[in-house]
Amino acid sequence: MGWKKKNKTPKKPTTWYGKIWFFIWHDNSAASWIINIILAYLIIKFIVYPSLGLVFGTNFPIVAVVSNSMEHRTSPLCVNESNDICFEYKYEICGKQFDEKLKFDFDEFWQTCGDHYLERNITRYDFEDYPFKNGFYKGDIMFLVGKKPEDIQLGDIIVFQSKKDYPIIHRVVAKENQNMWVFQTLGDHNKGQIRDAELDETRILEKQLLGKAVVRVPWLGYVKIWFVDFLKMIGLHV
Repeated sequence: MGWKKKNKTPKKPTTWYGKIWFFIWHDNSAASWIINIILAYLIIKFIVYPSLGLVFGTNFPIVAVVSNSMEHRTSPLCVNESNDICFEYKYEICGKQFDEKLKFDFDEFWQTCGDHYLERNITRYDFEDYPFKNGFYKGDIMFLVGKKPEDIQLGDIIVFQSKKDYPIIHRVVAKENQNMWVFQTLGDHNKGQIRDAELDETRILEKQLLGKAVVRVPWLGYVKIWFVDFLKMIGLHV
């Protein structure tokens, strides 16, 4: 006796809630795909993300790196611009310019940028023992753990909140107890500490700390970067 093959194609529902369910899970239209992407984002942001926060002891268990401020490679710098058109590029890291795009190993990085740390009494041998001594890159995902301010060490990569729209992830280059812990940070790629109306890297209060970076996952952060760019393109802001 043979078995009759069942038709797995769902029937179109007649109720309003059934139609919504069918649209989300069975419709192959572009609109349905967009809704699925948005739902996935919301589930991750409001369910998965907070759950990880409880496990890792921080409200920011995962961050995507959105700038090149910790990269150990040169980035394009326009040195000849007119009417918003760049006619000549150089490549820059730590405030120093090169004629070509370069990615540095540790020795090359220290030779180029080490003076930024020596002036803060951080030696090459100190830096070699620091976490992420070879930096990390835009598009990486960083996993964070909550840490007490007194347990943060020189060279640690911390994430902290400023007046900017996004958290900052930089390296600790100084700490001091002034009735509360005050930190200084520096981006490995940057020519100096940032001090402007939105961010002062020379005075980061312990209450601004969000966590310490402990694990890096390359490239996965581009999923978030592209998704946020997509939402902005269609007029949504997150």
